[in-house]
Amino acid sequence: MLETSARLLRLLSLLQAHREWSGAELAERLGVTARTVRQDVERLRELGYPVNASPGTGGGYQLGAGAELPPLLLDDDEAVAVAVGLRTAAGQGIEGIGETSVRALAKLEQVLPHRLRRRVSALNAFTVPMLRGPQPSAVDPAVLTELAHLCRDTERMRFDYRGHDGVVTRRIVEPHRLVCTERRWYLVAWDLDRADWRTFRVDRLTPKPPHGPRFAPRTPPADDLAAYVSRGVSTRAYATQAVVRLLVPLEEAAERVSPSAGTLEADGPDACVLRTGAASLDVMVIHVLMTGLPFEVLEPVELIEAIRTARDRLDASLARAAGSAPRTPGSAGRTPGTPNGSGAAR
Repeated sequence: MLETSARLLRLLSLLQAHREWSGAELAERLGVTARTVRQDVERLRELGYPVNASPGTGGGYQLGAGAELPPLLLDDDEAVAVAVGLRTAAGQGIEGIGETSVRALAKLEQVLPHRLRRRVSALNAFTVPMLRGPQPSAVDPAVLTELAHLCRDTERMRFDYRGHDGVVTRRIVEPHRLVCTERRWYLVAWDLDRADWRTFRVDRLTPKPPHGPRFAPRTPPADDLAAYVSRGVSTRAYATQAVVRLLVPLEEAAERVSPSAGTLEADGPDACVLRTGAASLDVMVIHVLMTGLPFEVLEPVELIEAIRTARDRLDASLARAAGSAPRTPGSAGRTPGTPNGSGAAR
């Protein structure tokens, strides 16, 4: 009995993780016969899970939305609360849980009854969050879940994309993964027209269904997609790039440098290397100084000269400030150091 229950949970997990499975695929994954798969599917249906089956050689099993919420140990109010919480976390890019929230939300909404979906939509539509600090670019959680489904189901996607210059282009891509930072969401996808991997800001794309057909997944552009996106948005996207050694441990630097501002890698126990980009050398000087950390420039050598120029400007400004006394109200026309402004010695 315990073995059967474990197999049912494994079957349910497989059905939630993929849009459609053939009976043969499920039998191979579970290590059982096709007949046992059919029997287990019937048990799930008896428990309230709506498993749809399509006949024929191209058919298979698919977990669908039912008239009632399947027994997830949640009542209706709890299910709505969970869905709203997941949407809030996904839409606001809360660090550390955003991507997980999208995956969980995609699974939950797949089986959420229509009446509960309406309650979730109403709560989200008429709730205004009050957050501290500058807000991230608005991303519709429905778009995030749509992208998550397309990545999961390996379906080609069509969307309009607004570039940095405001020009809108139509894209057809093979979506691979969603990556979130503390402020934004990005889609990593293979661009069919450009025959290369591209990173798209989710807040700048508008899905244009119908999507499809299915595609065979490609080898991703990097093992660490978070680092890949970080390099793209913080370094490769800019005309000026630099490599700087920060003279503090990696952990300390990570508290001051976000993934969208540059990539960090350890350089011994007491230093790390920052790779970053900026619109110009002058902006790069400010960017590096704003870390507030001791550093040395590794490349380019032009950045060292730009820092010297900035230093000379600051020295000249400080010298001018030191050579003139601060003015006080009513002191106009007076010579500094004299009470009546005449400059005459007594």
